[in-house]
Amino acid sequence: MQQARHFIDGQWCDDGQWADSLDPANGELVGRFADGGEVQARAAVEAAARAFENPQWSQNPRRRQQLMLDWAAALKSRQEELASLLTRENGKALAQSRGEIGGAISEILYYAGLARHNPGHVLEVAPGEFSTMLREPAGVAALIIPWNAPAVLLVRALAPALAAGCTCVIKPAPQTALFNAAFLAPLLELPDLAPGVVNLFAETGHAGAAHLVATPKVDVLSFTGSTATGTLIMQDAAPTMKKLSLELGGKSCCLVLDDANVAAVAPKLAAAATIISGQQCTAARRVLVHASRAADMKQALAAALGEMRLGHGLEASTQMGPLIDRPSRDQVEQRISESLDNCDEVLLAGGRPGGALERGAFLAPTLIAHQDSGAFFCQEEIFGPLLVLETFEDDAEAVHRANHTEFGLSASVWTADGARALRLARALRNGTVWINDHNRLFAEAETGGYRKSGLGRLHGYDALLDFTELKHVYQNVGFL
Repeated sequence: MQQARHFIDGQWCDDGQWADSLDPANGELVGRFADGGEVQARAAVEAAARAFENPQWSQNPRRRQQLMLDWAAALKSRQEELASLLTRENGKALAQSRGEIGGAISEILYYAGLARHNPGHVLEVAPGEFSTMLREPAGVAALIIPWNAPAVLLVRALAPALAAGCTCVIKPAPQTALFNAAFLAPLLELPDLAPGVVNLFAETGHAGAAHLVATPKVDVLSFTGSTATGTLIMQDAAPTMKKLSLELGGKSCCLVLDDANVAAVAPKLAAAATIISGQQCTAARRVLVHASRAADMKQALAAALGEMRLGHGLEASTQMGPLIDRPSRDQVEQRISESLDNCDEVLLAGGRPGGALERGAFLAPTLIAHQDSGAFFCQEEIFGPLLVLETFEDDAEAVHRANHTEFGLSASVWTADGARALRLARALRNGTVWINDHNRLFAEAETGGYRKSGLGRLHGYDALLDFTELKHVYQNVGFL
């Protein structure tokens, strides 16, 4: 049985309060984790604030790089055990867990390189007068990590924060607290990591997270989650004026043009809609297909989704695991049921599978067709395997439909016409647009959203901006 404790000021600790972590595929106990709250959050923030005062961390990029290189090397030897734990605690298929661990390690290596390349610039504004612009670490960074991709979504916040020179407090989701502790252990146990530089606490409540948001001792807060929660964070953080890095909700549209190969595209859309059982913010939610190809797409997409093999993520045949827990499954199931009652056409009614899967939080994929893009199931982020199909007559209507949303996280365009694809990509109000693919994410390429999909960018070089402040130093040296 796995066990995870808090890590604060260089020490593993607990106060005797524990919570269980359950396998969402069967309800079995995976392990237990120390259940903290505001006391642990306060201690972690204080430790991080003290550690930030030491220039041997905040002003030593070579040391920061070496720590990340050592962390990545240690993780490589534990990849398989970490992937298995991720699948048992999160439910996703083992192949997805392996891919996520590998991607997270790659991202650590990317930011290890950037730790030694965070340049400013110098301007001579007048004879003998110089303005130097420095990128300095923002200070204490609080990172609130979700459960759906707890390796990559941890690393894409922690690695740039460390590369920039911040000290950090990490609060994982309770559903994946065991995994995050195991993933961080090789870093936290490195002898060259000074106490307080990286701190970790878990909680089943919200008091600790509320303290991270409200305290002025946290200088930057990174959160990935729902738009509703992100809005509350902005409100509660406003008195402190802390920097915010927020990746929030999405309702990704996939535009399938009249020249697309529907038979080839449909299985890719099915995979994009069911990644992490539909619990990814960039997952395909709406398929907008040219009216001339609608009949073919309905048949091909329903078939591809209907063939999706559900099961425990550790089983080799599994393509789609359970939702994260039964309460989430019940909530998603209710919204899907309401969608079935209000849509124009039901193409595939998913629902709970029977047999051995009844013990888990499973939902089979659902596909519906509807033409009113204002319907709640076209506008609301339903965090599960529901896909809505709409039709359009021309490119202008496709763009209008796709942009009819409060979100702006991601979209995709499917066509053999490269120039047409680029025109549509430019017209879509999204932070990421894929052409002839979906859900392709890289350490080197920034992601983030327009409108209510969030603030700032993660991945890529620009992620450093979320964890730095720009300082102007003026100097008058005179002249000969």
